[in-house]
Amino acid sequence: MDRPPPERTAGGFYLPNLCSARAALAIVSIGELTALVLTLARDSATVSFWTDLARTSTLLLWIGLIGSTVLCLARARLGRLSVARGSVTALALVGTVVAAVSAAAVLAGRSGLAVALGADALFPRDTRAFLLRNVLLALILGSLALRYSYVWHEWRRTVEMQARARVHALQARIRPHFLFNSMNTIAALTRTDAAVAEQAVQDLADLFRASLDERRDTIALEEELEVARTYQRIEQLRLGTRLEVRWNVDALPLAALVPSLMLQPLLENAIYHGIEPQATGGVVTITGELAAGLITIVVRNPVTERVARREGNRVALANVRERLGLLYRERALVKAGRFGSEYVVTLRFPHVESRARLLS
Repeated sequence: MDRPPPERTAGGFYLPNLCSARAALAIVSIGELTALVLTLARDSATVSFWTDLARTSTLLLWIGLIGSTVLCLARARLGRLSVARGSVTALALVGTVVAAVSAAAVLAGRSGLAVALGADALFPRDTRAFLLRNVLLALILGSLALRYSYVWHEWRRTVEMQARARVHALQARIRPHFLFNSMNTIAALTRTDAAVAEQAVQDLADLFRASLDERRDTIALEEELEVARTYQRIEQLRLGTRLEVRWNVDALPLAALVPSLMLQPLLENAIYHGIEPQATGGVVTITGELAAGLITIVVRNPVTERVARREGNRVALANVRERLGLLYRERALVKAGRFGSEYVVTLRFPHVESRARLLS
């Protein structure tokens, strides 16, 4: 089996998913705007403005929709080619579609129906010049569009690589201090309660297995909640009655896709900055709901003036914000701040249960 070139394997082909409804709407909008610009620039003396706009819009819409369908169907095969060959092939497909639609328009103008209706004057007379002009414009505009898609794709891939590097840095930051505290707790438990110590070792192994798993960028929300609860059980052994976590998440769709290690770092921050510095401890509240297709998760922890002055680390919060943005783009929202005696972190993102829908 032929393997794709390394550069394609790493980043995938740079064309966006032209099969989606959002792409179709963008193509129609761009086609109409282009038709308007061409009509204004042409300012024909023989045809009225609206008639000229109508025929130009019709031609561009046929070209845009057929061309996007062809590129959508060919996207998988283009992904097996290098960037240069894939780009040339995509341009060739666009040029072929433009030539075919333009030729069909010429033939329609010469049909008996068009002549009988007196509409033949609306169609081009010089076939060669019409085809050449349209194909040339398509190749120029297509080259600009492909260049834009390539630059945007490379930028996004760079951001994803940076985010992945930050995930690794976050994992490296979590492991030392949490591991030392957990091992000290387990060592003390082995002398007083061997069964609890054994469960703590199992929880610790499960937690680090999840934090070190790089094979999946997204997991089900149910798994993410279990990882956070596992972290809570370990910290509960260390802090005892000083720590109370209230889970109000029954309304959440457990099959929803979320970035791995999304909630656990926020719970860790809430415990480290809100509970641990206070002698009497406190309550961390995690609330979740689903409304209008959006999932909202709110993490609250107490904060006092003494705790507020404690130096914090915003790496975890920035990491969650960046990964949610990469997964859901502008549809994701992350807010954090102090409100009275509480520090509140709010996550809001779409309810998506299929990886295919994330690409649309």
